[in-house]
Amino acid sequence: MHMQLLSNDRVVMFDRTNFGPSNISLPNGNCRRNPQDHVSKMDCTAHSIEYDVASNKFRPLTVQSNTWCSSGSVRPDGVLVQTGGDRDGALKARTFSPCDDNQCDWVEINNGLAKRRWYSSNHILPDGKQIVIGGRGQFNYEFFPKTTSPNVIALPFLAETSDKGVENNLYPYVFLNTDGRLFIFANNRAILLDYVKNTVVKTYPAIPGGDPRSYPSTGSAVLLPLKNLEADKIDAEVLVCGGAPKGSFILASRKRTFVKALDTCARIKINDENPQWVVEKMPRARVMGDMTLLPNGDVLLINGGSAGSAAWELGREPVFVADLYHPENSANSRFESLNPNTIPRMYHSTAILLRDGRVLVGGSNPHAFYNFTGVLFPTELSLEAFSPAYLEPEFAKLRPKITSPKSPSTITYGMNLMVKFEVAGKVKGPVKVTMVFPSFTSHSFSMNQRLLVLDNVRVFGKSRNYEVQVRTPRSAIIAPPGYYMMFVVNQNIPSEGIWVRLQ
Repeated sequence: MHMQLLSNDRVVMFDRTNFGPSNISLPNGNCRRNPQDHVSKMDCTAHSIEYDVASNKFRPLTVQSNTWCSSGSVRPDGVLVQTGGDRDGALKARTFSPCDDNQCDWVEINNGLAKRRWYSSNHILPDGKQIVIGGRGQFNYEFFPKTTSPNVIALPFLAETSDKGVENNLYPYVFLNTDGRLFIFANNRAILLDYVKNTVVKTYPAIPGGDPRSYPSTGSAVLLPLKNLEADKIDAEVLVCGGAPKGSFILASRKRTFVKALDTCARIKINDENPQWVVEKMPRARVMGDMTLLPNGDVLLINGGSAGSAAWELGREPVFVADLYHPENSANSRFESLNPNTIPRMYHSTAILLRDGRVLVGGSNPHAFYNFTGVLFPTELSLEAFSPAYLEPEFAKLRPKITSPKSPSTITYGMNLMVKFEVAGKVKGPVKVTMVFPSFTSHSFSMNQRLLVLDNVRVFGKSRNYEVQVRTPRSAIIAPPGYYMMFVVNQNIPSEGIWVRLQ
């Protein structure tokens, strides 16, 4: 249900805690009392794990409170901060500090939040704090840690976008704009919020057609790669794809009628004087899909169904084919259909980018409990890695290998950075250096996902050994502090990433 890649190349995953026992025992005979569990009041099994990508092994973690449908982000020091959930977890915050000795585990913070947060969204801010926005019945936002006054700030936009009896504004899409304000999308429209002054500085037009794109009419969204970072005014574009037409949730839940999902994306330049949505067709309808930024700037669309709605057992017609979106191409030539998988990845599926360029895909449980037999889409316990075409052997000679700086390294704002790399074949055209902030992914939205294309000063070298001089982002408004994966991209083929800590 939730995944986060950490700077030691381990992925923390977790689910809700009151599903009854999982298939993984807690170590050393540990158990937790769980009075709100519908199945087991004493639970000796794990509902969170740490997955080591390199060794393909996992270890159980102990989460004490219910993390169902929660949110999170990574602090500048690499610690995962995770907020909210259901029941006993709704006011909790939790931290997980990456370690290499397998001794780290979840730490719970009682009353870490001022309001109960369930289906909310988080974003890391330039000062390293997190903003926590919305959630079921919460038309407001707050900060973690709680260092502002007042602790809770009203956001009427969330009340205005809540459809009666359905909501359609949960897990709002939140992106830090290049001017330091927050682009917030809920239901079918968006605002630009100055969260310091608590003022809405811009109201965007509704998406053409007016259909909702937020949970439970779950589409997905990304902030497209940020470029020309030295410009006085940096362009920023948001892409929203898929979802379910208005009324789909009611029809599915009450009448068992499963409406075809939306087959459109809408794209908007959020810093334009008169911003307008531009709509384009996807190759197929998709609800509950995940959108993942790849190191070369392309966008992967994966998972989900082509009919119905998010929520328990309301999705139909699994989408097995992954689609690639090329933002730089002209309209009507941006989509490319890729090889399909065979496992339905429906409600509660996830996808995240790994440092080696693959996309880790897991989950799918549309049921109130773990349910493996006699149901349309059984609870799915497998993980898969999707390998984009740039990892095919035919591109091996074009694939750069970063030799300096070493991973992990620390970099600072506004510095000239020399990145050394090797290429067996030709270096052709502009070489790109990209930085990707790893996302907290749940319910088809990758929070904090951000890709920056560094300004390329020039490339030196010939015959295998090269170096490129780039300029790091000039401020924390453009790139919040923390750990990023850095890639060198040659002819659209990215290297394996290295970890850099921007501070």
